[in-house]
Amino acid sequence: ADEVVAREFESAKFFEGCLPVEVMAHRGFDVLAFGTMRPIGLTDPRTGRRPYAVCQLRREDAAGESWNLVGFQTRLRIPEQKRVFRMIPGLANAEFLRFGSIHRNTYLDSPRLLGADLSFKNMPDVFLAGQICGNEGYTESICTGHIASLSMFDRMRGKTFEAPPTATACGALLRHVTKGPAKGPFVPSGTNFSIFDPVEVPAGRRKLGKDEKQNLAAERALREMKSWIDGRS
Repeated sequence: ADEVVAREFESAKFFEGCLPVEVMAHRGFDVLAFGTMRPIGLTDPRTGRRPYAVCQLRREDAAGESWNLVGFQTRLRIPEQKRVFRMIPGLANAEFLRFGSIHRNTYLDSPRLLGADLSFKNMPDVFLAGQICGNEGYTESICTGHIASLSMFDRMRGKTFEAPPTATACGALLRHVTKGPAKGPFVPSGTNFSIFDPVEVPAGRRKLGKDEKQNLAAERALREMKSWIDGRS
C-alpha cells in the first residue's frame, strides 16, 4: 500500500508500544495478530474458540453510528486507507468519517534534566509531569502528576520528598523517568512488570512461572505502597 514518506528533516522514530499498522505488517505476516489485532480474552460466539485475530471497534457516539478502529495508527495515504481497511470482513461498505494518522509524542531527556522529585536540576522550582517527561499512557500521566504535586507539597512544608518504593508501579515509573533504562537510550515507557524490581525466588524454588512471578510482584507492590502511604500520613 502507498504510504506517506517522511521528509528529509523528519525523524521516523516509532514507539514500540504503539506502532503504525503497516510498520508491524512489514515485520512479518503474523505480527499484527500479536499486536493491534491480538485476540486475548475474546471468544468467537459461533465456535467458542479464541479467534486468530480481531479488529476492535470502539463506540464514539451515543447513537452508535460512529466507531473507532482501535489501534490503527497509520501513514497510509487516504485512498489506500479506504482500499485496505475495506478488505477487513464487515467493513466492505464502511463510510469513513475520519482517517488514521500518526500521533506525535514530544518528550524530554528526563534522566538528564530531572531530579528524583520531577523538578528540573537547573531550575528546582519548576516541576514536570505527564507524557512530556517520558511516561506513556493516561494512568501513567496521572501518576507522574500526582507525584509532582506531592513533591511540591513536601517542598512547601520544608520536607524532603521520599519517592514511592521501586517495587510499586508509581515508584518504578518514577525511576524510569528520572534514571532511565539500565541499557540503551531513554524512551517513554508505560507501566509494565519489566520496570519493577525483580521478584525474589522463594527458598527451595529454582524458578517461577510468569503468572506466579507477576502475582508475587503485584502483592509486593500493594504491601509496599500501603506502607509508603502510611508513612506519609
